[in-house]
Amino acid sequence: MRVSVIGGGTITDEQTTRANTVGRELAARGHTVVCGGRGGTMEAVCRGAKTEGGTTIGILPGEHRERANDYVDIAIATGLGHARNALVPLNGDAVIALAGGVGTLSEIGLAGVYDRPVVGLGTHDLSGLEIDLEAVETPVAAVDAAEAAVEQ
Repeated sequence: MRVSVIGGGTITDEQTTRANTVGRELAARGHTVVCGGRGGTMEAVCRGAKTEGGTTIGILPGEHRERANDYVDIAIATGLGHARNALVPLNGDAVIALAGGVGTLSEIGLAGVYDRPVVGLGTHDLSGLEIDLEAVETPVAAVDAAEAAVEQ
């Protein structure tokens, strides 16, 4: 299955480790990683996936595929800027949301529009909103929850 992983473009060392672990876990289970293709969470999750031999897809905001991070296998240039945020959750069967800002929040919202299950690992608190986000505590739990949501 394809799992979209979303999160900030600028992240802490702890968040980098978490994203890298999510990528490794997804690839170890045979899943393809979909992300925004640039730095921060996107680079860390792709790097993790590549260490386990996984496949990564980066959906880029700009017009140049070569601007993808070094761990993206399939770079998709969109020329859409932030509007490309709609394409990241759309191209996953499930979404794992990590820490991030308003771009991440927009992708969470769009995942809801596209009826994609969203698993949150250290991301925005959306209690009280009509978005079905399952909060978890570990990267392994995030992948478990994404798989279970798609199987339903």
